[in-house]
Amino acid sequence: MPKPVIITCAPTGGIHTPSMSPHLPVTPAEIATASIEAAEAGASIIHLHARDPETGKPDPRPETFQQFLPVIKQATNAVVNVSTGGGLGMSMDERLLAATTTSPEMASLNMGSMNFGIFPMLQKYTEFQHDWERPFLEMTEDFIFPNTFKTIRYAIETLGHGHGTKFEFECYDLGHLYNVKWFVDQGLIKPPFFIQMVFGILGGAGADLDNLMYMHKTADRLFGPENYEWSVLGAGRSQMPFATQSAMLGGNLRVGLEDSLYIGKGELATSNAEQVRRIRSIIENLGLSVATPDEARERLALKGGDMVGF
Repeated sequence: MPKPVIITCAPTGGIHTPSMSPHLPVTPAEIATASIEAAEAGASIIHLHARDPETGKPDPRPETFQQFLPVIKQATNAVVNVSTGGGLGMSMDERLLAATTTSPEMASLNMGSMNFGIFPMLQKYTEFQHDWERPFLEMTEDFIFPNTFKTIRYAIETLGHGHGTKFEFECYDLGHLYNVKWFVDQGLIKPPFFIQMVFGILGGAGADLDNLMYMHKTADRLFGPENYEWSVLGAGRSQMPFATQSAMLGGNLRVGLEDSLYIGKGELATSNAEQVRRIRSIIENLGLSVATPDEARERLALKGGDMVGF
């Protein structure tokens, strides 16, 4: 029988800016509400960033995270996943601080350095509410998102081994899978582990079905399908098609306003829960089921919600 599909929801992220959608959660209260609604709609994992409540700028401060993490924990059974991607331009210490302070069940970890170009959004968005938004997008034309072997090892040892936190290993390209394999071979990553394959970011693998199929096939060969869970996120217009394809292939998936602001062509999503409900309906219409948080915990060998620091 096919395994239930694990839905991850990423409610706010650190890529889109507040001027792009009035529905993007910014304040701690908005992020908490969006996360709770997404969990109620069927998401078993909530992937979280924080933002400055006044400006909406990505915010690495643990005290900002602590304004919504306990609220989410008290209201849901969802697995809380704290991003270590932070915001583009942050140092690794800044990116890790919230996770090492709160000791979550899961955290994301980018598995390779890459060009990370979001500057093409300037062709669509020309007016901004806050002074930081335009320069933030502009700087990515000359920006490398650094994730070296040394900083990845530091994150795995500090957060993974030090806190018992498991990772959502974000792989934006084929080489990132081989980077995961290297750490597996060194004994630093042990199964079961979670691979998030990312498509559609300028600088990473394009949102082409052939890329998805090849990365999935490569991951199976490198790791053995019994040793890992895999998930797919498609950026922008690729979100729902790629999520659907992953479910059809026996994988898991991620949705949320971090990855796409839309629910359909030219139609802004009014909430994260709307995207979760849409993909849940597709999953169930395919004759599949949606994993509960406890099913996700068991399959990923997580430490449990009673072992976190919030």
